[in-house]
Amino acid sequence: MKLKKNDKIPLSITAVTMKGSGIGHYNGMAVFAPNTVTGDEITAHIVKVKSNYAFARLSELLAASPERIDSDCPVFAQCGGCAFRHINYKAELEIKQNHVQDALLRIGHIDIEPEPILGAPIPERYRNKAQYPLEKIGDALKIGFYASHSHRVINCRDCRLQPAAFEGILEVFDRWILKYNISVYDEDTHTGLLRHIYIRQAQKTSEMMVCAVMNGNELPHAQELTAELLGKQSNIKSIVVNSNNADTNVILGKQTETLWGQDFITDELCGLKFQISPLSFYQVNPQAAEIIYKKAADFAALTGKETVLDLYCGAGTIGLPMAATAKEVIGVEAVPASVEDAKINAKIYKIENARFLCADAAEAAQILEQEGTKPDVVVLDPPRKGCSADLLATIAKMEPERIVYVSCDPATLARDCAILGELGYGVRKVAPVDMFPRTGHVETVVLITRVKE
Repeated sequence: MKLKKNDKIPLSITAVTMKGSGIGHYNGMAVFAPNTVTGDEITAHIVKVKSNYAFARLSELLAASPERIDSDCPVFAQCGGCAFRHINYKAELEIKQNHVQDALLRIGHIDIEPEPILGAPIPERYRNKAQYPLEKIGDALKIGFYASHSHRVINCRDCRLQPAAFEGILEVFDRWILKYNISVYDEDTHTGLLRHIYIRQAQKTSEMMVCAVMNGNELPHAQELTAELLGKQSNIKSIVVNSNNADTNVILGKQTETLWGQDFITDELCGLKFQISPLSFYQVNPQAAEIIYKKAADFAALTGKETVLDLYCGAGTIGLPMAATAKEVIGVEAVPASVEDAKINAKIYKIENARFLCADAAEAAQILEQEGTKPDVVVLDPPRKGCSADLLATIAKMEPERIVYVSCDPATLARDCAILGELGYGVRKVAPVDMFPRTGHVETVVLITRVKE
């Protein structure tokens, strides 16, 4: 029987994708069904049929898997944030472990068994940052997150991944928007003022930063908003506005003005305190980040004699803790605010064997090559797109003994490891870490060394 739209079929779920969709097979065809779990027996309602696979929705749960749990989020099925709120955490970790190993083998042709995945210390309310889009239709105001594969806003004021205190901040914005008739940004027409509400809270110090991202250069009734925010939350140390007038999906613009308090908040990571400004990169799950950074330091195996090149260094959160056991740390970051934060953080702790360059990673690597700097260890923590082939070639020419690669995407990690393999480097150790519980993301720390001839 050939499947067609609106067919209802029995389906046994045998695997789950990183997007949280169960996979079953019917007459040899793969069928993907969201919100199902390995071991579920379901009736699947076919909604789309392709040449060799189909999509379905869960019509009836005939027998529940022991790995299935009840979601505690009322908008889980609509929101595009979480993938695994219907699966117990142990099973989620197994899915992520297998995903890392499969990507390395399938994409990078690297047959290596990763170390057992390290789970997050706290799988709920672990994030220290949230960026909320808004949508206003008539008098109805939505503040929350985008629906999966869209920019349609799902109203969600209390996300289970965010600190509970964020809900109160959103309530203040809700009242302020409606009271003063503040316009909300419309992506289609590029009109309206308020684009996003951006909140950060340091986990160790509890300091909070609130940022209004606007399509304009002046925020009306800013004093009233500030007064209400401070009356609601005593941990606020910084209130800022960010101007983003571009017709773009990028959330933050380059211009930021402080309305009240400090230009930054302070958090503690790996025993060091870090100043975090609005545009700074800082890991959203510091407790899991500490696990990653300690693993990276372990793989770096520093003895005090090494020069460490820390590419994509952010505010220095990986490199600065390594400075105590390195000869020199050179951090490279393209975001000026992050570089300034890194310099300040180094100065606070009187770390004199660290310097920072504000440049694209590939450009900085070439500069260092030209000045004759030959790092013993290179630390890579690139964005999701991974590294360019030119950057990897430049690193290989420097001939470091070890490369420690921290990745947030197993696919681009596998691709880059394969490129490094052609350049004389081999993967030695792989350590998955769950930085983002309940979501379809996993971090991986990889040790890569020169292949001895």
